[in-house]
Amino acid sequence: MISRHEYQGGVWVDLEQPSEEEMLAVVKEFSIGKHIERELVSPTPAPLVAADAGALLLVLHFPAHGAEDGSTDNQEVDFVVSERFIVTVRYEVVAPLYHLKKLLETQKLVNGHDALTTDVLLEVLFAHLYTSVRDHIDHTADTLARVERDMFDGRERATVRSISQISRAFLHVEAALANQEESLGHFLKALADREFFGTSFAVRGERIRAERAQIAQLISTHRAIATELRETNIALLEVRQNEIMKTLTIVNFIFLPLGLITWIFAMRTEGMPLIDSPNAFWIVLGIMLGIGALLTAFFARRRWLF
Repeated sequence: MISRHEYQGGVWVDLEQPSEEEMLAVVKEFSIGKHIERELVSPTPAPLVAADAGALLLVLHFPAHGAEDGSTDNQEVDFVVSERFIVTVRYEVVAPLYHLKKLLETQKLVNGHDALTTDVLLEVLFAHLYTSVRDHIDHTADTLARVERDMFDGRERATVRSISQISRAFLHVEAALANQEESLGHFLKALADREFFGTSFAVRGERIRAERAQIAQLISTHRAIATELRETNIALLEVRQNEIMKTLTIVNFIFLPLGLITWIFAMRTEGMPLIDSPNAFWIVLGIMLGIGALLTAFFARRRWLF
């Protein structure tokens, strides 16, 4: 599917899951070179920068919400940029680009004209894409905050898997942003060197770099928080497990002498005291209850049991 947005001095063409005919038509219209054309035909597994005589290609992968709750997918966006046009190619629905198209269409209907230029639109494109990444990070961070509350409410076992999933999501986002750094830097430098947009583009390029770096720092902070919470959760689980083991050990220690008394009176040998007494059962039971109460009071006083 092809959509076009014409602005001051140029055009933005967005191709979503393009057919071969649509791709060839755009390549022919903007005289895109064969080298760039080959990269646009199918998805590219890694970030890439390429150039021909009149345009630059940048391939980046942006983290986004996956199909499963809490999962993270990488969505590829290909940028072909020249002085008078921007072509974006994507092989699936990329929400921030869709929302940007709707926003531009609305503004054009309201204002009747569009004051954008190619360099401004390029900065706006990256701003929307990185804002979407930030929203994804904030959503995951909110989930982490809920998990933290559950963890300190006594649900340490239930939060083990949740913290691991959140850490994995942060790791995927951090890796995607780290992979972008070198290619994005080369692309922005090449645009500045070719002077497509004049010397003022250097400032826009720095803002794009700063946006990526800021989000990378944010995700690094959240990953550190997730790591600390995981360590805290493990410590709480160990403490809880130790308390359970201590309680079981003390209960066993209380019942061990009671069992010994039961075994002794079960021998029924000659000379066994109380064997002929009609109240032998109640006497023995009283002795066992007394010993059990004394042991329980002793452990409670030492704060080993309660």
